[in-house]
Amino acid sequence: MNHIVYIRFPAGCNINVIFMQHIHNTLVIPLQRNQFYNPQIMNELTEIYKRIEYLRNNGVKMKEIADRVDMAPSVLSALYSSVLPAYIDLLKTRTPDDALDEALALVNNVSKKRLLNNVGAMKLLLLEMEPEQQSEAESGNPLVKLLGKEMKDSVQDVFNYSGLYLSYSLSSSTDSLKIEPYLISASENSEYVKVGMINAYKSVHWGGGIISNHQNSYLMFNERDLPQFALVTIYLQLPHYEYPAMLKGLYLCLDYNHNPIARRIVLVKQSDSTDVNEFLTMEGRLVPKAELTPELEVYYNYTCQEGDYIKTCTVPSPKLDATDLEREKKMLMI
Repeated sequence: MNHIVYIRFPAGCNINVIFMQHIHNTLVIPLQRNQFYNPQIMNELTEIYKRIEYLRNNGVKMKEIADRVDMAPSVLSALYSSVLPAYIDLLKTRTPDDALDEALALVNNVSKKRLLNNVGAMKLLLLEMEPEQQSEAESGNPLVKLLGKEMKDSVQDVFNYSGLYLSYSLSSSTDSLKIEPYLISASENSEYVKVGMINAYKSVHWGGGIISNHQNSYLMFNERDLPQFALVTIYLQLPHYEYPAMLKGLYLCLDYNHNPIARRIVLVKQSDSTDVNEFLTMEGRLVPKAELTPELEVYYNYTCQEGDYIKTCTVPSPKLDATDLEREKKMLMI
């Protein structure tokens, strides 16, 4: 009987031609580098990420998933939070193999060989896992429950972003750059991510934050005095490296007439301190365009130009229909 053996030679070997040689009825064929990986296996990495995300979003703990696939929790966490998100993003501009190499370079505890050898089995084990189903009466509002869980789980990651910041965004009332201090830290009892903000009019507001998959963060607080409620939500993009000095994203809130408005926002770290008293000495302010320094002009140009914000207004109409939408756009241009 004839046998075929595929041999992958180490990097640096000088193989000018692919040779075939019969040795005891065995056909020897050297493999090139790109022949070692199956494209189907590389595609399954994306499916694995989506499956882990589904399980996590439905209440399955990371340790339970790690035990199921026989992987150390720290390795699975690195794979899910760093390697796979970066790999999926890099696929836009890299080959699957190069994308995986670059993504794995972000961590030091995930073996490429072991990962690729276990992709098929890992996918099957994950597909066999299902979150426990509970009735709504037993579990309560699933979104509220998920928010609470994500806030608590985010504490373990907040150290990477903790500190005092100054935010830069467009003022909703004047053509000015709005500068407001922020504090991001773990709460005193490490129960949630604590967020503080001092607005341009010296009011202090407290809220919470969520850090999701090391890709996005959500900062939320009520910017009205109780019992009034006006939710502010800041969606931040998180860089793929540790201790970033700047964060940026979108700032969603209500203007002074309670109309929804969305703006760009930039948060620039001032220090790693999380001291509340130091935070309370900071001040927010509005800087008119004519008083901008060259440094502030950079933030103004990023956050305060046409297209950097979306405003809405109330249309005086006995009913709201398609014609009123056109009227609103014209009113906003005035």
